[in-house]
Amino acid sequence: MDRLSNTIRPYAWGSTTAIPELLGVEPTGEPQAEMWMGAHPGAPSRLARGPLNEVIAADPEGELGAAAVAKFGPRLPFLLKLLAAGAPLSLQVHPDLTQARQGYEDEERRGVPIDAGHRNYKDANHKPELICALTPFDGLCGFRDPDDTARLLEGLDVNSLKPYVDLLHAHPEEAALREVLTAVLSADRDEMAATVTEAAAAAERIGGHYEPYALIARDYPGDPGVIAAMLLNYVQLQPGEALFLGAGVPHAYLNGLGVEIMANSDNVLRCGLTPKHVDVPELLRIVRFQATDPGVLRPESDPNGEEVYETPIDEFRLSRFALAEGSAPRDLTARTPQILLCTAGTVRTGELELAPGESVFASAGEKTEISGNGTLFRATVVA
Repeated sequence: MDRLSNTIRPYAWGSTTAIPELLGVEPTGEPQAEMWMGAHPGAPSRLARGPLNEVIAADPEGELGAAAVAKFGPRLPFLLKLLAAGAPLSLQVHPDLTQARQGYEDEERRGVPIDAGHRNYKDANHKPELICALTPFDGLCGFRDPDDTARLLEGLDVNSLKPYVDLLHAHPEEAALREVLTAVLSADRDEMAATVTEAAAAAERIGGHYEPYALIARDYPGDPGVIAAMLLNYVQLQPGEALFLGAGVPHAYLNGLGVEIMANSDNVLRCGLTPKHVDVPELLRIVRFQATDPGVLRPESDPNGEEVYETPIDEFRLSRFALAEGSAPRDLTARTPQILLCTAGTVRTGELELAPGESVFASAGEKTEISGNGTLFRATVVA
């Protein structure tokens, strides 16, 4: 069993306090947005044996197991994170596997530098993800029913929003959502900024269920993403609840601390709430224009006390254990690689003791037992 040393990413939207509080350390005053656990080359976890990506590259089958290598190749197919949002993240969507491969090959063929700010596809992989709340957690996920959105916009009583209300009422669901999002993102920037300013003032004045949009507008004044956000379901997760974000589903995290797991990819198409590049035509090709229920996930417990968050993909599997002192050790030995993360109390695994925020990597087939008095998340793959 290898204890992990992990990098904390200081993105501007990160909370200054949430991750330090979990780790039991003093805040630095700087935002601490994400703690990465995995073998992503941008910030690989470090073991006593070296960076995890290099350890895996030296012996893929020994570290990952033959089944995982046969299915996903010689790399860890997931990235686990602690995510602490102190301000809204960009409104975004991820491609499916075919779209990612096509987009990556196209940009490679056109010679777009991999680190270019306007590049959409950094790799040829899809990026499904799951966020599980550790604290109350606010987000946006999937389109709400167009009629509900029309009523929301009408309630603001902003003249420049009325054409969008008419579009939402006049067309079938897919066409209505497509036309409104296209109009919002293609509008004259100055005119849209004025609309956002007026809508934000109305939301601030009315309050109630408009409050989230007023808060978003404070962080992103004049951004078209503020209006785009009103097209989506607003979701409040309680600790232990989760959201799965599949391909084509627009979403944004707004506030809170959670455990996030995703396929090992950097492919993001942005809709707004960001100073970064927004490729409107490519975004519109990727987005799935259908109203959806956000589908809040609650874990299903098995006889071993493992609470599993069921998802339709194989690159990752996230589960949780609530351990009580004095209970029998749980055997987690598996033929797949695992990352174990403690988020509360104290958890023992082998000779190691984990405090909140501490994690370990277990190679495929390595004897793995857990005990203690605390909460442990387990990240692995389906192979």
